[in-house]
Amino acid sequence: MRAGWRVVVVVGLLAALAGCTDAPTAAPAPPAVASGPVASAPPVPTDTVGPHGPVVPSDPVALAAVLAAARDTVADPARSPDAVAAAGRTAQVAYEELAFHPDLLAPVLAALPPGHAAATDRIVGAGRDLLAMNTRPLGEDLPAWRVVDPLPPEQLRAFYAEAQDRFGVPWHVLAAVNLVESRMGRIAAASGAGAQGPMQFMPSTWARYGLGGDVHDPHDAILGAAHYLQSNGGDTDAGLDRALHRYNNDDRYVRAVRAYAWLMQADERAYLGFHAWVVYARTAGEGRVHLPTGYDEPRPVRAADYLAGAPR
Repeated sequence: MRAGWRVVVVVGLLAALAGCTDAPTAAPAPPAVASGPVASAPPVPTDTVGPHGPVVPSDPVALAAVLAAARDTVADPARSPDAVAAAGRTAQVAYEELAFHPDLLAPVLAALPPGHAAATDRIVGAGRDLLAMNTRPLGEDLPAWRVVDPLPPEQLRAFYAEAQDRFGVPWHVLAAVNLVESRMGRIAAASGAGAQGPMQFMPSTWARYGLGGDVHDPHDAILGAAHYLQSNGGDTDAGLDRALHRYNNDDRYVRAVRAYAWLMQADERAYLGFHAWVVYARTAGEGRVHLPTGYDEPRPVRAADYLAGAPR
């Protein structure tokens, strides 16, 4: 199974949606960092602002405070689902800013408490790995995609659990693959190489591992991905890296999936923050552009033209 989104870089730390390949290699673990206290956290924005997402500060200490507040909101079971989702979207943009501006990372990490700093370092590292996988220069066009609402987080979580029970692949790994491949089902489009569905299967691979299901159905696709990973050793921690390499033969992909999975394993509520991540595309002229639910372009479209007609 192999995919390859050869279009724009999708921000919010999705750089290359990919499918399975061969030739596994080893993948190093994300680094740990030292860090210090964070400043008092300002309120977290309640929702996405305009076509470019939530506005986050460029000052490292202020950015650290916003990021810490967003992560604390996601981790708090007393917060409403809407507040958690808004905080997840704010954190998404903060991570993206750090991925695109690596000079900010060290001072932000220094201003964060140790737990937040370690998680932030891994997530930003995952984003930079995925961004590095996209070798095409930024252009002026937005991709020919269709963006839809994902299934509710509890429904997807039940599918991951079912796949784990049946094939032994950890639920958080399946969620991380789903996040990287299609933003948990938001991007409903085939890749440039022809991979399909929310877990991005090539037709020939789906025919072998799809269990007779529908590649576009989230339940069937998650079970198919678990079957594929299990068949390549992904039901054991020792074999998981090799199995993920079969999904995409790149150490950076493996590191990114592992980083997202690690965070969800360490704190299951992190899954709710990731589930809230929306779809962004980055272009040379317009920067980050939010592709909302309902975005549906059969051909690439100039970002400036889309923004001129899109609701703000």
